Amino acid sequence: METWINEAWEYALGKLSRTRSRIGATFPNASYGGKYDARDPDCWTNGFWPGMMWLAYRATGDEEYRSIAESCEEQLDAPLQEYEQLHHDNGFLWSLSAVADYKLTGNTLSRRRGLIAASHLASRFNLKGHFIRAWLYEGSEGLAIIDCMMNLGLLYWASEELQDPRYRHIASAHSEMALREFIREDGSVHHIVRFNPETGERIEALGGQGYSPVSAWSRGSAWAIYGFAIGYRYTGDIRFMNAAKAAADYFAEQLPEDLVPPWDFRAPVEQQWAKDSTAAACAASGILEIAYLLEGEESEHYRKLGAAITESLFRNYSPKDPAEEALITRGTGSFPHNAEVEVPIIYGDYYFLEALLKLKGENEIFW
Repeated sequence: METWINEAWEYALGKLSRTRSRIGATFPNASYGGKYDARDPDCWTNGFWPGMMWLAYRATGDEEYRSIAESCEEQLDAPLQEYEQLHHDNGFLWSLSAVADYKLTGNTLSRRRGLIAASHLASRFNLKGHFIRAWLYEGSEGLAIIDCMMNLGLLYWASEELQDPRYRHIASAHSEMALREFIREDGSVHHIVRFNPETGERIEALGGQGYSPVSAWSRGSAWAIYGFAIGYRYTGDIRFMNAAKAAADYFAEQLPEDLVPPWDFRAPVEQQWAKDSTAAACAASGILEIAYLLEGEESEHYRKLGAAITESLFRNYSPKDPAEEALITRGTGSFPHNAEVEVPIIYGDYYFLEALLKLKGENEIFW
């Protein structure tokens, strides 16, 4: 194992052991002035902090991490019961909280939470268009987004847990739709595709958090890399692995020298100053997932790529100020909406931590 991996792990664990006392059982999202803010329990990012606590608990056995994660999970019961407010992000919320808890501790209440969240997610499936609807605002009835690929693990898990293929069928159908409608020939992806919700007919692609409908939002590529790899892990469908590899190869070909992308690979040059380390971290963990699922030279190729991106995040994007709570800096949430531009974001920290553990040989995931 490369020396830097242990150095990075000790760095990350050391910081978590300090920041957990202040952050506690809250829901951090972005860091401003060195400290993470806190969101209400219904925010889509609220699974990442308890997910980090479960990763740290699994690696160390430290009960304080477990206690924080369990308290966060209990607070998520309120949005879990607000059915009309739930959207496509149930996997982000409950795979990393309740499902992680159940996998690690056998907590039957956590299992129930995960299954309820999976049922809510499955209920968003549009049979005509074979897509899981995104969002809830008026006019979003026909919208699907590439982010949802990361939520499908919740459905695959539910099918395995219940020995019932229905959830898996929905996840696979959505993935097959994404193969047709989201992945371009060069491996880049659309962020949003609009369908006619009555007929299922594809209407158009939208730019969303990317620069334009024909651009290449880098975190969208990361969602595709990891999401299709998860689909292959559960189903063995080679089409999903091929899509994951195509997205990973495109991502790698576009990377700058430091291996951390701009927020959109096809944004105008004058806007490419805005990096997105969250895209790099998610892609790195997804690429390491590909490596784990493959064999031989192909596996080694993707492992080296995932390791190189993770190492650059550690060496070039870990904060210089020791008081900064985040593990990595310069994430970008949504450049077009001027939201969280070049600030630390919790999901970047989560995927960075997950990638480090994979490099240490801990390849079991919560997704």
